[in-house]
Amino acid sequence: MISKRALFVVVSLALNLPAALAEEAPPLASHRAVYELTLGKATGSKAPSQARGRIVFDFAASCDGYVQNFRQITELVPEEGATKLSDMRSATFESLDSNEYRFKIETKVDSTSAEQVDGKARKEKGPRVAVDLARPKRAQLDIAGPALFPSEHLRRIVDAARKGEQLLEARVYDGTGEGDKAFDTLTVIGKRLETPAAEKAVQANALKGMPRWRVSVSYFEPGKRDGQPIYVLSFDLYENGVSRALTLDYGDFVLKGEMTELTLQPTAVCKK
Repeated sequence: MISKRALFVVVSLALNLPAALAEEAPPLASHRAVYELTLGKATGSKAPSQARGRIVFDFAASCDGYVQNFRQITELVPEEGATKLSDMRSATFESLDSNEYRFKIETKVDSTSAEQVDGKARKEKGPRVAVDLARPKRAQLDIAGPALFPSEHLRRIVDAARKGEQLLEARVYDGTGEGDKAFDTLTVIGKRLETPAAEKAVQANALKGMPRWRVSVSYFEPGKRDGQPIYVLSFDLYENGVSRALTLDYGDFVLKGEMTELTLQPTAVCKK
């Protein structure tokens, strides 16, 4: 489920900040995480009676940018009818300055042909994002901004949490759907969590004592933030970008994601 804030230049202001905020946030951690999905709640008429699945998330931060490889397999068993199996894969690259973004997304349901979205996006002068799509059809688009790319959005959420802010509104472009629009988002940030996480997967020394917050991100169609969200993603967010305890709310049903594996990679050392 982020661009760094400008450094404070007023010394007196920095001295008045808490020690944790006067220091720069740690870089986003390169890691691989696996989450097992189960059905948390089913209330709508289209809700499944059973659900299970898995998310595998690989994130690599380098001196050039951020590479994400994501796969989600979900099996939904309806009250009536055949079981549906969906398989969604994505591979993205976001430049370190968050000005360029490349993406390739493939979604397959049961035995149908895979739907593909393939393209690249770049922030242009003025509040717009220029998108060059190769799939599902060749197109060049201008997306109304200003908009954030995914890793930039994550960093903004971490910055807001460290400052004690509770809300963050942002337009986010991630290439999903048909790659032709950005989504409006509203992030609600809870207080810093003090209770240690229970999963064995998050007992790594690098995470011990690291601040984390309960975060909920609602995604809306552009210009429709006053209506119902398309979906809501909630999770515990560590200061280094690692997430645990996922909740994926699709309206009619909710999936829970428990982290079962976590591998942290060394932080890239970049020349300044």
